[in-house]
Amino acid sequence: MKKLAALAALGCAIPVTAFAAPGMGGEVYGATVDAGETEFEARYGALGGGPDDGEDVLKLEAAHAFTDRLRIGIVGEIEKEPGDKRRAEAVAIEAIYALGNAGGIDIAVYGEYEVALHGTDKVETKLLLQRKTGPFDLRLNLIAEKELADGAPVELGYAASADVEAVGEVRLGLQAYGELGTFKHFAPRAEHFIGPVAKFEIEGLGPEVGVQLGYLLALGKARDDTDGQFKLAFELEF
Repeated sequence: MKKLAALAALGCAIPVTAFAAPGMGGEVYGATVDAGETEFEARYGALGGGPDDGEDVLKLEAAHAFTDRLRIGIVGEIEKEPGDKRRAEAVAIEAIYALGNAGGIDIAVYGEYEVALHGTDKVETKLLLQRKTGPFDLRLNLIAEKELADGAPVELGYAASADVEAVGEVRLGLQAYGELGTFKHFAPRAEHFIGPVAKFEIEGLGPEVGVQLGYLLALGKARDDTDGQFKLAFELEF
């Protein structure tokens, strides 16, 4: 009994990494790179309703495209759990490498190494697909991430968007984020979010200023914890 109690206490002492809901502070990456472009982004996501009401994530990103193929950035993540204080959770370095165009689809790969400040580091890769035709912009990111811990599985997911130029610099569309399970247990009942998003630009300030606003409804397992998530993002491009 003493041994069991000791093991239980040890298990409680081991830090556990909290995974944010899909799409929290995230974006659907494009598959093209513009050489010389520097970007600063602030992306905020907050859950509303259910047990996770009040949980939020803020991601701050700075990136530069060194060539017309390679973009490198650094990302900081700040999270707040319901009833808890907001704290810095992770710092990551990311890279996007554009592979080119095939059949009208731009293709790129994404890699990220995340240093967790209160848990286990992880690595993430994405296959970025983008189709731009006329006023339409379609994007799909296929995601694989893994905690750097013994026995941790590769977690699969996706991020997708479809938007169209509506009036002037205003774009309207849909975004979706979700989990796809693992290679051993693919497409289980998991968390998904989908909903409308509006994008627009503010001119006359020098750098290009982009704003994104949206609300994603919770689907699948996500409905057990929340009704949906609010998204807000600001982007500066030089």
